[in-house]
Amino acid sequence: MWKWYAVLSAVFAALTAIFAKIGVKNVDSNLAIAIRTCVIIVITWAVVFASNNIMEIKTLTRNNWAFLILSGITTGLSWLFYFKALQTGDTSKVVPIDKLSVVFTIILSILILKEPFNWKVLLGGLCIAGGSLIIFFDK
Repeated sequence: MWKWYAVLSAVFAALTAIFAKIGVKNVDSNLAIAIRTCVIIVITWAVVFASNNIMEIKTLTRNNWAFLILSGITTGLSWLFYFKALQTGDTSKVVPIDKLSVVFTIILSILILKEPFNWKVLLGGLCIAGGSLIIFFDK
């Protein structure tokens, strides 16, 4: 089932890029992110309450809190740079370069999380890196 969630994530990420590019036209990219973040907060808390998971907040450890906060900080920084890139660059070029995050994630998941690594992961990562770098160095 996780593969279908990943596909849906990719579809919504594509729509996010298109809607964001249209939305940041003649708008400060930081303001655009603030508006987007407010929408995300409302949706995610609505899902938490609707699924009756709010009580699970009591079970979070300091480690959970620390890494969720770090994840929030890095997400925010990623979005700031992504929206600025979308505002000033072509969506068809910004998004593939942004997907170098997949390559960085593969490397970090191996080094930090000690996840398994095989030739399929290597080949997939090289394809993503190659495509992203071709676009990056396009004039």
